[in-house]
Amino acid sequence: MKRKIGFIGAGNMAKAMITGVVASGLTSSENIIASDGYAPCLENIKNEFGINIAADNKEVVKFSDVIFLAVKPNIYADVMAEIKDILGDKIVVTIAPGKTLEFMEKGLGNDKKILRTMPNTPAMVSEGLTAICPNKNISPSELEDLKTIIGTFGSVELIEEKLFDAVVSVSGSAPAYVYMFIEAMADGAVQQGMNRAQAYKMAAQTVMGSARMVMETGKHPGELKDMVCSPGGATIDAVAVLEEKGFRSAVIKAMEAVYVKSAKM
Repeated sequence: MKRKIGFIGAGNMAKAMITGVVASGLTSSENIIASDGYAPCLENIKNEFGINIAADNKEVVKFSDVIFLAVKPNIYADVMAEIKDILGDKIVVTIAPGKTLEFMEKGLGNDKKILRTMPNTPAMVSEGLTAICPNKNISPSELEDLKTIIGTFGSVELIEEKLFDAVVSVSGSAPAYVYMFIEAMADGAVQQGMNRAQAYKMAAQTVMGSARMVMETGKHPGELKDMVCSPGGATIDAVAVLEEKGFRSAVIKAMEAVYVKSAKM
């Protein structure tokens, strides 16, 4: 790919994306640049990946064809004001919750090419899920290029923008729920005498394997659950306790809380 890729912000999510792009061989490190206000962070990312770095966000824009805004949501407005006059026909990719295409177009201009995305932290191990939604100015061929770039650090789903707050609840924030589940299962195993390192490994592998079963078999999760629950067996007793304690309703309510908060951001 000939496109040059820039990152304004070089924190964990930017590092995850850079890892995927470099590891895929999609483009060389010399075609990637990043800026950040924290110099040690830039030096670390340069040493690890051999990419270009810059203290000035405008330098990133001038260098790049595609610019990822990988900064905190509260400084998006400042960064947009800084770069809007030099963007030209370059593509801006957002990764912040709550920053709609309308918001971005107001800050950068209605004629600018903008892709709204919502990645999640498993991108750090190239197993992310990124929802994307382009504005009207991005062409079909540009969208395919963007899918290819984003696909280097996980799966890509084209989603209607009105569903983005739901994406935050089911994907963006959801790794936190899964980590809590893994931790709880490990705690249970430790209570029953297993050492903690082994408990974490077994709980995490079980979650990963179960997720692959859903993805690869195409079976409904309820059907897969039923396959584990033998009549009169131990698993159905565990399921009964989870139902009694409101396991599923707690997850749904948690997702609703995320959805409401995301819509206000």
